[in-house]
Amino acid sequence: MEQVKLIVRYVDGRIVKGFTEDFSPNKDRFHLRLLDNASGNGLQLICFKDLKALFFVRDFGGNPSYNERKAFMEGDRAQGRKVEVTFSDGEKLVGATLGYDPNRPGFFFFPVDDKCNNIKVFAIQSSVETVRYI
Repeated sequence: MEQVKLIVRYVDGRIVKGFTEDFSPNKDRFHLRLLDNASGNGLQLICFKDLKALFFVRDFGGNPSYNERKAFMEGDRAQGRKVEVTFSDGEKLVGATLGYDPNRPGFFFFPVDDKCNNIKVFAIQSSVETVRYI
């Protein structure tokens, strides 16, 4: 499997960055090779129960000066259903999903701004307050 760049956001606010080769939305854990290898071999077991969301990114640094679009504009076509996801901490993200099922551990959605640093997001269901179709 190809290495994927991930930014992992925990429920408690921690953020870790690294690469994974064994992520699956059907499993409750995966391994992350930490970008900051200060902890020895840098391989960390990540369990869904501790997480808010996983951000599949283009670049670990992003572009702080980029003004990301947070809403669909008239005429925007989305792959899937347009959604507003509100997390338990109050953060709201807008995008589109192909398969939201509240009975699964999580779901993918694609940010409204296809030029932002996030390619896709895997939201952990236990950290989601609401999913609203828009």
